Amino acid sequence: MAENKESGARKEQNSNVNEAREHFRAAHKEMRESFEALIPAGFLERRRAARKEFLLGLRKLVDIAIERTEK
Repeated sequence: MAENKESGARKEQNSNVNEAREHFRAAHKEMRESFEALIPAGFLERRRAARKEFLLGLRKLVDIAIERTEK
Protein backbone atom coordinates (compact mmCIF):
# COMPACT_ATOMS: atom_id res chain seq x y z
CA MET A 1 0.00 0.00 0.00
CA ALA A 2 2.85 2.37 0.84
CA GLU A 3 4.35 1.62 -2.56
CA ASN A 4 1.18 2.84 -4.32
CA LYS A 5 1.23 6.08 -2.33
CA GLU A 6 4.89 6.67 -3.25
CA SER A 7 4.22 5.87 -6.89
CA GLY A 8 1.25 8.24 -6.96
CA ALA A 9 3.30 10.96 -5.29
CA ARG A 10 6.07 10.53 -7.87
CA LYS A 11 3.59 10.72 -10.73
CA GLU A 12 2.10 13.89 -9.26
CA GLN A 13 5.56 15.36 -8.75
CA ASN A 14 6.56 14.47 -12.33
CA SER A 15 3.34 16.03 -13.57
CA ASN A 16 4.11 19.20 -11.60
CA VAL A 17 7.68 19.28 -12.89
CA ASN A 18 6.48 18.81 -16.47
CA GLU A 19 3.95 21.60 -16.03
CA ALA A 20 6.66 23.89 -14.63
CA ARG A 21 8.89 23.07 -17.64
CA GLU A 22 6.10 24.02 -20.00
CA HIS A 23 5.68 27.35 -18.21
CA PHE A 24 9.43 27.99 -18.44
CA ARG A 25 9.41 27.15 -22.16
CA ALA A 26 6.50 29.50 -22.74
CA ALA A 27 8.25 32.24 -20.76
CA HIS A 28 11.43 31.72 -22.79
CA LYS A 29 9.51 31.97 -26.04
CA GLU A 30 7.73 35.15 -24.94
CA MET A 31 10.99 36.75 -23.75
CA ARG A 32 12.69 35.91 -27.04
CA GLU A 33 9.81 37.37 -29.03
CA SER A 34 9.81 40.52 -26.90
CA PHE A 35 13.54 41.03 -27.51
CA GLU A 36 13.10 40.42 -31.23
CA ALA A 37 10.39 43.09 -31.29
CA LEU A 38 12.93 45.61 -29.96
CA ILE A 39 15.53 44.81 -32.62
CA PRO A 40 15.39 46.39 -36.10
CA ALA A 41 14.10 44.06 -38.83
CA GLY A 42 17.35 43.38 -40.73
CA PHE A 43 19.52 42.95 -37.66
CA LEU A 44 18.74 39.28 -37.09
CA GLU A 45 19.56 38.35 -40.69
CA ARG A 46 22.83 40.29 -40.54
CA ARG A 47 23.70 38.69 -37.20
CA ARG A 48 23.11 35.23 -38.66
CA ALA A 49 25.25 36.09 -41.70
CA ALA A 50 28.04 37.36 -39.43
CA ARG A 51 27.84 34.21 -37.30
CA LYS A 52 28.05 32.05 -40.43
CA GLU A 53 31.12 33.93 -41.71
CA PHE A 54 32.78 33.62 -38.32
CA LEU A 55 32.13 29.87 -38.23
CA LEU A 56 33.42 29.47 -41.80
CA GLY A 57 36.60 31.26 -40.72
CA LEU A 58 36.98 28.90 -37.76
CA ARG A 59 36.41 25.93 -40.04
CA LYS A 60 39.21 27.15 -42.31
CA LEU A 61 41.58 27.50 -39.35
CA VAL A 62 40.74 23.97 -38.21
CA ASP A 63 41.34 22.67 -41.74
CA ILE A 64 44.75 24.37 -41.79
CA ALA A 65 45.62 22.89 -38.39
CA ILE A 66 44.59 19.42 -39.58
CA GLU A 67 46.71 19.76 -42.75
CA ARG A 68 49.73 20.78 -40.68
CA THR A 69 49.37 17.84 -38.32
CA GLU A 70 49.08 15.43 -41.26
CA LYS A 71 52.40 16.62 -42.76
